[in-house]
Amino acid sequence: MNVLLSIKPKYAESIISGRKKYEFRKVIFKKNYLDIVYIYSSSPVKKIIGAFRVGDIIEDRPESLWDRLNEFSGLNEREFFNYFQNNKKGFAIEIKNVEKFEDPIDPVELIPDFVPPQSFCYINFSLSSGGFKSESESKPSGLLNQIILLGRQSLISSILPSNCQGG
Repeated sequence: MNVLLSIKPKYAESIISGRKKYEFRKVIFKKNYLDIVYIYSSSPVKKIIGAFRVGDIIEDRPESLWDRLNEFSGLNEREFFNYFQNNKKGFAIEIKNVEKFEDPIDPVELIPDFVPPQSFCYINFSLSSGGFKSESESKPSGLLNQIILLGRQSLISSILPSNCQGG
């Protein structure tokens, strides 16, 4: 199972550039096994700009997450705590093997009534023939080529709107 994750452009670019090593969330995926996270850069970009593999997912109090991971957060302290506000727990998703799409995908071109997820959507789309290099290597390999071969429509049409989450 894969996920389409909505991320503000500023933070999406920090992920692509490698500055942001953890993505923080108030709500986490319910599916146990996730393969690939597709990065949907929200307004004004409104495109799927890349993908990454999920490493560890850490659940803790926001204060503890900040103490442990702030240097990898891509956020300043005010942004971090404004996001979590009064939440008692938060999640840090480790970002591994980022790949930037040279030709970002505009979902609206493929599905005119596409509505981006508030937080994330499960995607019933698999790149079973390999896609990413082994974890010891720095980047995914061939993911973009596989998407082109399988067709952009396959990725977008596999979004399961009933499995979208807010937060």
